[in-house]
Parts: sequence; C-alpha cells; structure tokens
Amino acid sequence: MRLAATEYDRFAAVISSLTAEQWTAPTECPDWDVRQLACHVLGMAAYAASIREGRRQAAQAHSRGGVYIDALTCIQVQERADYTPERIVHEYGQTAPRAARGRRWTPPFIRARQLPHPQEIDGIDEWWTIGFVTEVILTRDVWMHRVDLCRATGQLMRLTPEHDGVLVEDVVTEWAARHGKPYTLHLTGRAGGTWSTGSAGETHELDAVEFCRTISGRGTGTGLLSTFVPF
Repeated sequence: MRLAATEYDRFAAVISSLTAEQWTAPTECPDWDVRQLACHVLGMAAYAASIREGRRQAAQAHSRGGVYIDALTCIQVQERADYTPERIVHEYGQTAPRAARGRRWTPPFIRARQLPHPQEIDGIDEWWTIGFVTEVILTRDVWMHRVDLCRATGQLMRLTPEHDGVLVEDVVTEWAARHGKPYTLHLTGRAGGTWSTGSAGETHELDAVEFCRTISGRGTGTGLLSTFVPF
C-alpha cells in the first residue's frame, strides 16, 4: 500500500507537468492518446476509491459482454470523453488519495474472494483474488501507464530503487515462477538488479523498464522473455 500511494503521487506529478501538445500525443496503448490514457487511470482510481463506484463500473462492464477488462477500461475512457486536461489533473488529485485509502482498508475476507470472471493469460484462464488485484495489479497498472506517458511525451521517468526497484523485483519473482526454469537476469538502471536460479539456464541483460515492457506485451521477447506477466 505504500508503493500504491507513491505510484499514485508519481503519476499525478507526470500529468501535472504536461503541455497542451503532450496531452494529444499518441501512446503505445492502441486507440488511446495521452488524455485518454489518463482518463483510464483516473477511472480505475475511482473504481478503487469507492465500493459503490467499483460495483457500478463492474456492472456496466458485464452488461457490455466481451472481455471484461476491455469493457471496463472502455467505460472509464468513454465516460470522461469531454474531460479537459485541467479537470483530469484536478479530479485525479482528489481521487488518488481515496483510492490508496480504499485499497488499504479492503477487509481480509473481501481480499480472499475470487473475481467473478477469469483472466486469460497466455491462453489459460486464471482465477485471481480481489487481494491480488488490490495489492499488486492496480499498482502495476499505474506504474506501466506512467512508463507509457513518459515514452509518449519524451519525459525522463523518475526511478528509485526503494520504489520502482521493489516493483520490478516483484515482477521478476512472478515472471520466474510463471516459467519455472533456470535463468540469470541482469536488469540495468536505477530500478534494476540481478536475479538467478538453477544453472545452465538462459541469461538475459536489459534495462529494467524495458524488461517490464517486454513481458507486459509492449515489446517482443524471445525465450523466457516471451513469458507474459500481467500489469
């Protein structure tokens, strides 16, 4: 939850610094420019900030059918189609702290429940708990979209070992568990580090952010780097 609050703050800092031209820049998320991507992050923060709002968004997404997460994010963007950059920045500043508090105080019996719908990962349905989404996915989502925004606008992404390094290490741990094979991984940059298990496995060296982009599906990886990790 400390990481969640910090990531909300860092995303807020990025969108607060954008110029008018940068708000219309395309991103690596299909069909979203910077403004639309920020609307999604704002909408997801609202989803996490209020049980009532979360249920409302979920019901709307279910009613649309298709892939649930695609329907959910589409609703979040469409409902804010007329938002100006100033309104996005203002509402995000109001909503993000409430999202951090809402996630922190989600009761254990709620965290233990499974989502009502599976998530398809590499062609396999996975049944996630609400706790996994609350504690892990919602922070990774904001972090990766901060990467998207910085790449789209040419900003230098703020990275620190005590924040981004911890998030990256968690991703590496899940990646290693998903492929289950020996490896040596050296990630460079302020969020990087070195991890390994077993012997005679694949060896990879690349930037820490690029590693996360690759296994999130934003880049193309070979060998063990083709193992997908959800963000």
